[in-house]
Amino acid sequence: MKYRKITAIVRCDVCDKVQQRLQTKNVQGFTLSHIKGYGEYADLYSSDWLTSHAKIEIFVAAEEAEAIVEEIMDIAHVGLPGDGLIAVLPVETLYRIRTRSEMSA
Repeated sequence: MKYRKITAIVRCDVCDKVQQRLQTKNVQGFTLSHIKGYGEYADLYSSDWLTSHAKIEIFVAAEEAEAIVEEIMDIAHVGLPGDGLIAVLPVETLYRIRTRSEMSA
């Protein structure tokens, strides 16, 4: 089975809404981290320019990736600099540590 890794960096204030939407869409699992950084949008009033965002990482079957990306964009879009970004990457292999086996469908 082919997998994709979705990494979404979103505003902290939409993080809970994104989390709830993923759970209602039966996404089997994801990782949520609070992060700091800057890119297109930087806090120029801060000495280090860093802004706070949330990073969501999801491993899914390739055919589910586009629908999940659309769900995240629907919730996370505000239309302002700093809305975030989403990257979708191919995953060569996934292993389950508990069973020491390659994951399959």
